[in-house]
Amino acid sequence: MKANRIVALCIALFAFAGAVHAQGVAWDSLTPGQRQVLAPYAERWKDLEPARQEQIARGAQRWLEMNRSDRGQARDRFELWRNMTPEQRAAARQRYQQFRALPPEERQRLVKTYRQFRQLSPEQRRELRDRFRDLTPEERATLRQRRLEQGGLGPARQPFPQRGPQRVPQRGGGGR
Repeated sequence: MKANRIVALCIALFAFAGAVHAQGVAWDSLTPGQRQVLAPYAERWKDLEPARQEQIARGAQRWLEMNRSDRGQARDRFELWRNMTPEQRAAARQRYQQFRALPPEERQRLVKTYRQFRQLSPEQRRELRDRFRDLTPEERATLRQRRLEQGGLGPARQPFPQRGPQRVPQRGGGGR
């Protein structure tokens, strides 16, 4: 009997939560700061899907909580996103979903490696990219596997396998 009441209460709460979710966010329930940020949406706010209203309201709140530097970075990312083709956006969404599907430890490792990469000078980053492009598919696979086992770019680690001396073709027929 008691279990039936609990089940009935849970069903009622889920139904109520679903009804509230389906209603979206009323413009008047937004904070003054959110309304200021979302002013361009004011006229069409009621026409937006409830889930979109909630998403935009959360985004406005995050924006309000950002410092000046974070806002600048967010603007830059938004501009980059706006300049992407639909195919590039789809690929970015797919990579994000793949990232979110990784175990937390793997996500942390990737973020750590990315941050280490970003701390390199632009010249060092360019050099790493160039060296990566020059690797064969087999060497790339070996490198990726080694990174998985090591857990990132440590200062003492070589970022790429060392190859033997590179031969530079000599021009003309002359030797030394």
